[in-house]
Amino acid sequence: MLLSLTVKDFVIVDSIALDFTPGFTVLTGETGAGKSIMLDALGLLLGDRAEGAQVREGAERAEITAEFSIAQRPEVDAWLAENELAGDEGILLLRRLIDRNGRSKSFVNGQAATLAQLKQLGEFLVDIHGQHAHQSLMKSETQRQLLDAYAGSTALARDVHKAWQEWQAARQARQDAERLSRESEVERERLTWQIGELSELNLQPDEWVVLSQSHTRLANSAELVQSALQAVDVLSENDDSCLSQLAHVQNRLSKLSNLDPRLADTLSLLDSVDAELREVVYSLRDYASDIDQDPSQLVEMERRLDLLMSTARKYRVQPVDLADKLADWQQQLAALEASVDVEALSVAESASLARYRTLAEALSGKRRQAASELSERISGEMQKLAMGGARFAIELSALAEPGAHGMESIEYLVAANAGTSLRPLAKVASGGELSRISLAMQVVISQVASVPTLIFDEVDVGIGGRVAEVIGHMLRDLGQRYQVLCITHLPQVASCGKNHWQVSKREHKGQVLSRIAPLDAEQRVLEIARMLGGAELTQTTREHAAEMLAANAAAL
Repeated sequence: MLLSLTVKDFVIVDSIALDFTPGFTVLTGETGAGKSIMLDALGLLLGDRAEGAQVREGAERAEITAEFSIAQRPEVDAWLAENELAGDEGILLLRRLIDRNGRSKSFVNGQAATLAQLKQLGEFLVDIHGQHAHQSLMKSETQRQLLDAYAGSTALARDVHKAWQEWQAARQARQDAERLSRESEVERERLTWQIGELSELNLQPDEWVVLSQSHTRLANSAELVQSALQAVDVLSENDDSCLSQLAHVQNRLSKLSNLDPRLADTLSLLDSVDAELREVVYSLRDYASDIDQDPSQLVEMERRLDLLMSTARKYRVQPVDLADKLADWQQQLAALEASVDVEALSVAESASLARYRTLAEALSGKRRQAASELSERISGEMQKLAMGGARFAIELSALAEPGAHGMESIEYLVAANAGTSLRPLAKVASGGELSRISLAMQVVISQVASVPTLIFDEVDVGIGGRVAEVIGHMLRDLGQRYQVLCITHLPQVASCGKNHWQVSKREHKGQVLSRIAPLDAEQRVLEIARMLGGAELTQTTREHAAEMLAANAAAL
């Protein structure tokens, strides 16, 4: 239940603080006084989008705060706990700040929250019936949503819609796969043939680099052997070889080192050079003996190199990239085969359709039951609204193909007069009749509402006389079970309220400001009299107003 609402610097409100009570509360006031501002402010707390123009002229920001009682509302407690937004036990605080640029901040129990979270919370707290509800009643979407709301299947309807989307996506994937399968058959054949050709080459890791180096070495083996052996001769074998010359120098300096010890370091270096030169000689001898000079092996290498080169030229790549090309083709073929697994996609499509049908059939069952009950109850309420003999019915017709919102179309039918046949609502109902039918529906649906607070924003537009009195009684009866707020211009409705607030406006320092104030018994008489007779208040209108209030007070 809504406990309090505080609004600062919002539209033409500088500051108001309202405390709410259970039962039926009416808000009245002259046109333009700002009766709907409270609803607009509450809507912002429940996730409506904000605009900078909503900030009062001359103010930097608007601030709206509301307190709700959520005692014995475990579903709200569970949602708050799940979203880590829990506050004091049994109390929920919502706050919204809006600056002149239209930027806003939202808070739940003092913690930052998103608009989506505010909207989700709003579904637990408040149900608002707008003054133009009868206009949207013509739309099939509205008719479907109202039926689902009455059936308590709004969440199930969302699940059906989601399941339908998943089924459509699965069907599209299967159809795309079938088309791709046909279009890509040539591509698969080409890839398969190319992969087979490269696979026959039996490419080895880094084969082109290794083979090229081996070929170069083998092709020049004679020169390599000759050069290595010549180097051995120069270093070691000839009479005047490097090692011989070095030995002579070592011998000479060794003798001289007895005369000058400083030559010892030089001799040590020469010993190292001698050792390294001998190592070079050993290495060159081994190298020369290891070089293969088999002509047949050279021919085989050249044949392999020519094959790799011609294949690479054929596919317009470098020979060194042939292995990568093969891997790329294999990946492409695997992707094609995976994307055209029509059988697997068909199985997934069938599973999606089966899930959709299960949910849609459950939804259809709830809708059929609710349609019958709702039709009877609305027909009954219509009799009270000066539509004697009128009938209302909801027709469910099976669709040729399951749809996004279920397996049936939903159409509201009405017979506005006794003895006439049922026809689509949009074709037979006048504006006044639509208003009354809409109100009858809202009252019936509200009777099964799961939210504690119901708000009616001038839903009695276009209605007057005895029917207005009936509407007031309807809303008063709802107030026995819910917290009901109603903005109205009808004295018959206003006199049925348990509580009465007046909305007015005044000029202050060149600005028009809106005020909302609760009325006591005497003030209520004057306000009802104003609504009955306009600006001129006569003794007759005052007495009539007092009689209306007294009669309704006795019924409370």
